[in-house]
Amino acid sequence: MGEQKDRMLRGDWYLDEPDLAEERRRCWRTLDRFNATGADDDLERRRILDDLLAGFGPGASVLPRFQCSYGSLITIGAGSFVNNDAIFMDDAPITIGDDVRIGSRAQLLTALHPVEDHERRRAGWERPAPIAIGDNTWLGGGVIVCPGVTIGHNTVIGAGSVVIRDLPDHVFAAGNPARVVRGL
Repeated sequence: MGEQKDRMLRGDWYLDEPDLAEERRRCWRTLDRFNATGADDDLERRRILDDLLAGFGPGASVLPRFQCSYGSLITIGAGSFVNNDAIFMDDAPITIGDDVRIGSRAQLLTALHPVEDHERRRAGWERPAPIAIGDNTWLGGGVIVCPGVTIGHNTVIGAGSVVIRDLPDHVFAAGNPARVVRGL
């Protein structure tokens, strides 16, 4: 394993390296096959994701077009559903609980970039922060979940929301940035 990949997996600041670029290309080649499956080929999509993802629970389903960086850092729980055109930037672990529903065009993004230090930003430094989504949570269409966010169990996020902070169990949250609107 390269030094930069090791730094990435520890959640430290890192730079891209050829080994990481090749892992992404390998993932994207696999996703090319996944995204080209026929409408009725649920078993082939399942087989591909079983091989690609860190964990893919029984009864879980992901619809094409699906995009991710590596796949190996994504765990999707039993009975969960990811709708069309989802993007999971998994430079850090993305953990999705059981019975989660994720709407079309949702984005789960784990990469942080230097905000204050423009030289490091220009050089391409980034740092990953994990995302966790609790059981029986629903993300409406177009929701963006930012790096380092944990969303509680039985929580609903309104369509188009941008989640920049942790959200507790049993709430409805919406907006940009997402705020708790009420308890559930």
